[in-house]
Amino acid sequence: MRPGSGDVDYTLTGWKGGWTDAKSSEANLESIMLKPLIEKPGKGFWLAAAVLACIFLWGLSAWAWQVKNGLKVTGLNVPVFWGIYLVNFVFFIGISHAGTLISSILRITETEWRRPFTRAAEAITVFSLPFGASSVIVDLGRPERLLNVLLYPHFTSPILWDVVCISTYLVTSCLYFYLALIPDIALCRDRLSTVVHPARVFIYRKLALGWTGTKAQWKMLHKILGGMSVFLFCLVISVHTNVSFVFGLTTKPGWHTAVIGPYFVVGAIYSGVATVIVAMLAIRRFFRLHAYLTDDHFDRIGKFLLALCCFWFYFTFLEFITTFYGRETAHMAVFNAKFFGEYAWLFWTMFACCFLIPLPVLAIKPLRTVRNLAWVCIVINIGMWLERYSIIVPSGARPYLSWGMSHYTPSWVEWSITAAWFAGFALLFLLFTRLLPILTVWEVKEQELSH
Repeated sequence: MRPGSGDVDYTLTGWKGGWTDAKSSEANLESIMLKPLIEKPGKGFWLAAAVLACIFLWGLSAWAWQVKNGLKVTGLNVPVFWGIYLVNFVFFIGISHAGTLISSILRITETEWRRPFTRAAEAITVFSLPFGASSVIVDLGRPERLLNVLLYPHFTSPILWDVVCISTYLVTSCLYFYLALIPDIALCRDRLSTVVHPARVFIYRKLALGWTGTKAQWKMLHKILGGMSVFLFCLVISVHTNVSFVFGLTTKPGWHTAVIGPYFVVGAIYSGVATVIVAMLAIRRFFRLHAYLTDDHFDRIGKFLLALCCFWFYFTFLEFITTFYGRETAHMAVFNAKFFGEYAWLFWTMFACCFLIPLPVLAIKPLRTVRNLAWVCIVINIGMWLERYSIIVPSGARPYLSWGMSHYTPSWVEWSITAAWFAGFALLFLLFTRLLPILTVWEVKEQELSH
């Protein structure tokens, strides 16, 4: 049963000492979700926000230093032209796919357990994409050179299509995120009209677009979100496939392989789902949402993560078994550097974090506890960042000509900007939890009514 079906009154009224117009379970859900928007944040919130803001500002100052002095302040060199800036680019674009997968693709299949996760997943998509896209701008050294992609487009270049795909993905994801927010913005408008600053009420009123919860509005919203879900499904495949083409369509050793497209897509979804789990576990703990984010929800998404873990291993195996059987000299130089040489510690740490550690925890029921799931997802994200590093850097340091071999060590500038991007992402997510409900209230209501 959907809201607006006529069986339940979803008319919203203002706060008058309580919300007596709603059923008790609905009123409880609304009060829990709106409570963080009414209460003043505690010292812990402001301390966390201040620390994240300071890290972000430090990273911006490091970027300004780089713009002033050039890329010589980084560890980039000949032939390693791409370093951790591109690692961050692939990583942030990858975790953005979590929102598309959980909120849109699982919406198409009507997977019920996705409902409590959708809002956070969509927020992760919207907040991570700008940091992924800006990583490329940082890597340029001179940011104004980005305009050359538009002023002098080269239609055979995957970089041009990367700009087109990611821009389209960002705009569409923001629109999808906003449309799914409208019923809950209307909820804030009506429930918080007398308890928050009038400026916030004004903003809620404008953003709600006159939403009243009529049958026609619900029907239109579900129709639009359903259509956009299909479009976003196509986008999520095309975006990260095109990201992989930036590497795979070159002839650098270790990159020129047919499997790199689906390999990137699976890895992106894998890291994205792990990020959503970490975010939702933190939200459950700090906002005490155990009644709506149950152990069963995390058990189900843990099983889903197990499937992605197996898929990731499958594509990783294909990637390296093809190189091993081909025995091409240049490709084997990269292969040996990863398995036995300079980058062996990096590769095997990555493999342990992405497969050896998660597999038993996710596959064995007694080990798949909420606490273990939290640690495993953190480990997976560390491993997936290292995976991007192990893809990008060794191939750059082992070109076809052996005399061009080099080493790469990121400088303090690169590490500062990397820390800033992660801090900025976390800060946006933290602030969002104090502005709008972090759970999709209307979708959780739908789930309750269907049972």
